[in-house]
Amino acid sequence: MRFEGKVVAITGGSSGIGKETAARFLAEGAFVVLNGRDPAKLEAAVRDLDPTGQKVIGSAGDIALLATGQALVDLAVSRFGKLDVLVNNAGVFNPKPFLDLNEKEYDWYLDTILKGKFFTAQAAAKAMKETGGAIVQTGSMWAIQAIGATPSAAYSAANAGVHAMARNLAIELARYKIRVNVVAPAVVETPIYNTFMTEEQVEKTLPTFDAFHPLGRNGKPRDIAEAILFLASEDASWITGVVLPVDGGVTAGRV
Repeated sequence: MRFEGKVVAITGGSSGIGKETAARFLAEGAFVVLNGRDPAKLEAAVRDLDPTGQKVIGSAGDIALLATGQALVDLAVSRFGKLDVLVNNAGVFNPKPFLDLNEKEYDWYLDTILKGKFFTAQAAAKAMKETGGAIVQTGSMWAIQAIGATPSAAYSAANAGVHAMARNLAIELARYKIRVNVVAPAVVETPIYNTFMTEEQVEKTLPTFDAFHPLGRNGKPRDIAEAILFLASEDASWITGVVLPVDGGVTAGRV
């Protein structure tokens, strides 16, 4: 197993991509520390992943707050003795036209997506400085290509910052044998859409995006999780500073 005995911290781990990624790391032998904003939801995810409580533990908190990322890293080190991998996955999404976006909503994107990932990565890198490790950020296809059907200027700007940050960190942290990479998903069927649409709207809307992807379907959490595990693994030991589109072919072009 690729991650036998490794310690992995995952932000935004209560559902969707984060939870699926945790399940895959767990299946490959890792110990996992999950972050989530909702304590009850996080506790349920931890129980679901590991009813024994021996290999998965939770650290609740809003990743936009610097103390939350530090607490996640500290818990990993205190409970399991080290940190080998950080998956910086927490994010928010709610398409809204540029002309209607207010300052509070703009700050919401920047604080959660960019600042949260920045300072959690900083805390993780300090913990990995002596031993090396891997940081994998979840970015976005929207930071590479604008989509008129989903107006997302602030979301895209925040994720473009995540992409640029990863390239810079890859150079700065290479001396410590810490690799930093990004996966950039297109439309992935996760509960995030339920945060701004009803269940009925989700069921009606998401299938309309299947044809948007040249491969003919929306992504599933496992599609992204597998890419994350690859970038975190020794199979990718000579890869750093990469933004990997995992998008069903969207950024390649249109059919």
